[in-house]
Amino acid sequence: MLHSLSGTMAISETSLKDVALMTIAEINAHGGVMGKQLEPVVVDPASNWPLFAEKARQLISQDKVSVVFGCWTSVSRKSVLPVFKETNSLLFYPVQYEGEELEKNVFYTGAAPNQQAIPATEYLMSKEGGGAKRFVLLGTDYVYPRTTNKILRAFLHSKGVKDTDIDEVYTPFGHSDYQTIVANIKKFAAGGKTAVISTINGDSNVPFYKELGNAGLKATDVPVVAFSVGEEELRGVDTKPLVGHLAAWNYFESIKNPINAAFIKKWKAYAVAQKLPNASTVVTNDPMEATYVGIYMWKQAVEKAKSTDTDKVIAAMGGQKFNAPSGYVLEMDATNHHLHKPVMIAEIKADGQFNVVNKTKTTIRAQPWSPYIVGNESKQKL
Repeated sequence: MLHSLSGTMAISETSLKDVALMTIAEINAHGGVMGKQLEPVVVDPASNWPLFAEKARQLISQDKVSVVFGCWTSVSRKSVLPVFKETNSLLFYPVQYEGEELEKNVFYTGAAPNQQAIPATEYLMSKEGGGAKRFVLLGTDYVYPRTTNKILRAFLHSKGVKDTDIDEVYTPFGHSDYQTIVANIKKFAAGGKTAVISTINGDSNVPFYKELGNAGLKATDVPVVAFSVGEEELRGVDTKPLVGHLAAWNYFESIKNPINAAFIKKWKAYAVAQKLPNASTVVTNDPMEATYVGIYMWKQAVEKAKSTDTDKVIAAMGGQKFNAPSGYVLEMDATNHHLHKPVMIAEIKADGQFNVVNKTKTTIRAQPWSPYIVGNESKQKL
């Protein structure tokens, strides 16, 4: 488990470590993998990007782990990639990201841009989503928001949106003063129907949403759609002023189906049994579902390959299917190491949960290389 348990990203990553431990305990209780019990090894790279690479090396070389589940930010994933390639080891990455990458040693169980960012923007432009004509692209200053916004700008151009109707703003990790930025959003919105696309990561989301509330910017005036805010991030925020603002993911806790009901029940019971902080209010979210699915798919692939050897597991992963809590059967693409996933857009409710307002009927195949970036046209079959 390679997740930040301290620093700016702990708000998002701690629950991924915990749900991974729950999943491992569940697999062990049902006989383990090929008759062997799984042993979790947990490290804390502490939201420190170079430390991610050090800790990855420690897990692989010293602890001799069979597989690593970890990272959240793209900068942490980019930091560990050379280690996984050099040692020919396996990383399962559970968070939506910017694409423009395809690594033999990584399985991406979160969304590519065409499974989150693009459909969310299409929704904002639709009549149903408010018919936005102007866009504020607001993100944390690192690779994921910048690349996503490069793709979104190209997509918006393809829809006839001019650069004068796009405002792009970045803040550092851990940024906490959003007063000027929110005031500027208000000013920009005076020029026509405006939406905010937020790629703010980690604990900066709390002051950003507080400031939206303070400024009285309601979803009916300027809707904000977030790509890194789910149930977990909203636990620490007064969500009443945020009602109607949006998030785009491939899973929400509020989805009604028997598999999700069982998943939520298991997680709540595990949190209480392990005395996790604020165990009585724990929630599930999209990267937690992606972590859970990833661990089970790895188990299935190991059992198919009859080995934990990296190359054999990679060969066995293609075409693996899993009945996910989202209510869809997710499939690992045979050629691009990404999951086929549904797309869901939902509104924040006063209780911090989400009401799904739009979802795809089927799962969507990932396009890790965005067709909106020049030069990617030939890469779609990868």
